[in-house]
Amino acid sequence: MIRVGVNGYGTIGRRVADAVRKQSDMELVGVVKARPDYRARSAVEKGIGIYAVDMKGLEAFKAGGIGVKGTVNDLLQRVDVVVDATPEDTGATYKPAYEQANVRAIFQGGEEHSLTGVSFVAQVNFNEGVNKKMVRVVSCNTTGLCRTLNAIDSSAGIARARAVLARRAADPDEVGKGPIDAIVLDPATVPSHHGPDVQTVLHGLNIVTMAIKVPTTHMHLHSLIVTLKRPSTKEQLLDTFAKTPRLMLVEAKSGVKSTAHVMDMAREMGRPRNDIYEAVVWKDSVSVVDGEAHMFLGVHQEAIVVPENIDAIRAVTGTSSRDDSMRMTDAALGIAHR
Repeated sequence: MIRVGVNGYGTIGRRVADAVRKQSDMELVGVVKARPDYRARSAVEKGIGIYAVDMKGLEAFKAGGIGVKGTVNDLLQRVDVVVDATPEDTGATYKPAYEQANVRAIFQGGEEHSLTGVSFVAQVNFNEGVNKKMVRVVSCNTTGLCRTLNAIDSSAGIARARAVLARRAADPDEVGKGPIDAIVLDPATVPSHHGPDVQTVLHGLNIVTMAIKVPTTHMHLHSLIVTLKRPSTKEQLLDTFAKTPRLMLVEAKSGVKSTAHVMDMAREMGRPRNDIYEAVVWKDSVSVVDGEAHMFLGVHQEAIVVPENIDAIRAVTGTSSRDDSMRMTDAALGIAHR
């Protein structure tokens, strides 16, 4: 059993912790929480061990009536791998502690590629993470782009890719964030950082991205225009997508006409937290015109990187091949594996 700890129990940390508990080859030793809030109480009710950030945190949990098993340093002595799900740019501050404890570490896309030198999307570059001490699972947007563009490249080759990202403004529980009545250039400069981030996984890909922020909390929506190297048809691309792991095809004509419909579909599927782990491509939007492929791509920002974190755990410990790991992960999470 791979002993796993999760540092941070927010949007991503909670989901990764639950996913670890579903794996037959992993044991969740515990999670690190900063405050004794409802999330911490929920974790305790699930039987998950809680660790505080520091001694001050221990006192806060004690005052809140929640028992803890120690601090983050105690957790690091009991695990083989730590998944860092702390807030953006915080993970780098923990790196020395992970190195001192001699544990392998998985960071999230909010950290810089230079922190680990390996950015990870399982079906694209699993082997780059094998037996590494530390890897970075890329952001939700980068994960969605890499899965989809890698499928297109394998089918027809990519001469260049262009993407406009309409990004959600905040996660559902971030009630203090906006915008409320605005579409924000995010950033105003072009290109955005997403293209270079994709290139940390799909090395050498010709890609330019630009992004806006829109007043919604569920999912990002990408508009893709991809110039193909080889002749291809809509039907050939759809066939490729249908065979691609962790990519879901939906149709407007069947009632899925918005990101809200995708989330409602997840509810009907019985997914925990209404999570969509797959990159979502609208079949209706896929077309090929004058050698260019066009499509809409949906990304559920809360969930898409969860399977990548699980596969990254197996990669850094060298305990599984890519195909076996993805198969185990997908079976445990209820993802239709192709």
